[in-house]
Amino acid sequence: MSEIFILIEHRQGKIRDISYEMLGLGEQLANQQGIPFTAVLLGHDVKDFAEDLTTRAPKVLVVEDENLKNFNSVSYQNTLSSLISKYQPSLLIMAHSAFGMDLAPSLSIEKDSPLVTDCIGLSFEDGKLKAIRSIYGGKVNASIGLRESKGYIATIRPGVFTPKMPGEKKGRIVMESSPLQGAVDIKKFIEYIEAPITGEDITQAEILVSVGQGIGGPEHIPLFEELAKNLGGTISCSRPVVDRNWLPKERQVGISGKTVKPKIYLAIGISGAFQHVTAMQGSDTIIAINKDPRAPIFGVADYGIVDDFQNVIPVLKEKTKSLK
Repeated sequence: MSEIFILIEHRQGKIRDISYEMLGLGEQLANQQGIPFTAVLLGHDVKDFAEDLTTRAPKVLVVEDENLKNFNSVSYQNTLSSLISKYQPSLLIMAHSAFGMDLAPSLSIEKDSPLVTDCIGLSFEDGKLKAIRSIYGGKVNASIGLRESKGYIATIRPGVFTPKMPGEKKGRIVMESSPLQGAVDIKKFIEYIEAPITGEDITQAEILVSVGQGIGGPEHIPLFEELAKNLGGTISCSRPVVDRNWLPKERQVGISGKTVKPKIYLAIGISGAFQHVTAMQGSDTIIAINKDPRAPIFGVADYGIVDDFQNVIPVLKEKTKSLK
């Protein structure tokens, strides 16, 4: 086995968080196999990105080309194909994002490399890649074995793995010449159109007060909004709350909603279905309040309170006020 490539995803002047998560996974796999891991950075005028990445990876492989300034799957595929032919990495990791899913399948076919997508776990066993994928709406985690190959490609679900934090030791930057011969004609970048922001982004919140159908009805929502405000956090919810129109879709945590990793996740009246737990189990500290002692949420919680929320929340709200 040679090395592990991690394709850095960046957009509009910023490295995306999933890139740091992939570097954390890449380091873990590399240490297990006794091989190096490399951050692969494609773009134009990305010197600052490369410097940042040297604090998180032992080697940063950079291809600078004006035709790589904005993501284009054809340009990226041609560039990565050239790098793979030269370095023969054992594994190429990229994000399970619009970028990754546009790029990974065609690159996999070109290089005859087995591809596994939307992974929540990766490992090597006897030199072969094994992956864990969440299927059937999150009810089952499937362990998948791939055929033997010199190289594999995997896309990683955002919000699952621990990000690689900056270290004191800096890696080295290796510049590679671009294999591109001018701009791509068959596919062109036109412009970014950002989705309208209709509320707070729960994926960026450090504290989430998350409510489920166990709160009884929408009349209690203001109570939790006030608690979230006192804690300096944001309110979120499970799918049944959205289905009942108690809170908008952008507040939903779950496989069909958003994956979150706050420092504190306070789950109130949430039973803990697989679809929900899969999307929040990476939180630093999980606190569950539910009157059902058999609720699955207690299986992932660091702290649990078995009681009616109406007995607990008013006390907690007053306590947070006094602390402020």
